[in-house]
Amino acid sequence: MATEEVDPRFADLDAWSLAAAMEAMWEGQLAAVAAVGSALPAITAATNAAKEALGDRGRLIYVGAGTSGRVAVQDGAELTPTFAWPQERLHFIIAGGESAFVASVEGAEDDVADAVKQIDAARPSPNDVVIAVAASGTTPFTVSALQQAGTYGAVTIGVANNPATDLLTSAQYPVLVETGRELIAGSTRMKAGTAQKVVLNLISTGIMLGLGCVYRGMMVNMQPTNAKLKRRAETMVAQISGCSETPAARALEQSGGDIKIAALLVLGYDKGEAESILARDKGNLRRVFTELAGRGE
Repeated sequence: MATEEVDPRFADLDAWSLAAAMEAMWEGQLAAVAAVGSALPAITAATNAAKEALGDRGRLIYVGAGTSGRVAVQDGAELTPTFAWPQERLHFIIAGGESAFVASVEGAEDDVADAVKQIDAARPSPNDVVIAVAASGTTPFTVSALQQAGTYGAVTIGVANNPATDLLTSAQYPVLVETGRELIAGSTRMKAGTAQKVVLNLISTGIMLGLGCVYRGMMVNMQPTNAKLKRRAETMVAQISGCSETPAARALEQSGGDIKIAALLVLGYDKGEAESILARDKGNLRRVFTELAGRGE
């Protein structure tokens, strides 16, 4: 596997000047991001399938081991504060369990039985989306978890950095990002890890776009849980409804911090009407405003 091979170009990396090594590592990061480009069709297909399956009740289930598992956790953990994705619709299946989030758990990535056990405990459904990440594409825990999830009818997405590997052949939606040899052989926290984070960013953000969590470039599902976010929410409501920040702040207070409802309150709807309008269009503000415009409201 390319990710495990020593790159002759960097065989003496430890003897280089720090400046030269830094430049080489930086170039490696740029190459990792560039490698994602050729995978965009596969990423788009996976994202579309995920959006269709999730609807208003499916779960996002991230699977991984080691570095790949921690990259997956990082992506998933950001969905609640950014898009108010419900915690009950987010699940992590990581080799070694929660302790592996911050520390290496030796041998965990080979524990096939634990992978199957964790998937069985989660009991994924056809509305759930399982995103499994492994740089090698062969990690036993990750491959087995993905395969087991498939038996439940869940949508399965596999992200790997080596071609024709078990993770990719087992996934309904394989995403290959060929980042090649690492500057430090096997250190997939570098190029492979960077590419994985980019891919997961694209998939999760694409899903949220499709589910109406974004409107005119704003994270309108965000929960204003601190002073900075409250100011941001007020600005969003003001921009959406065309008012100043004082009525926007008042509407946010009346809506309990719901940006979408607050925007409709400013526009003259009462809270019940706003909730009904949003429910009809599944919380998608663009659909709401298109519909209201069509009705001359």
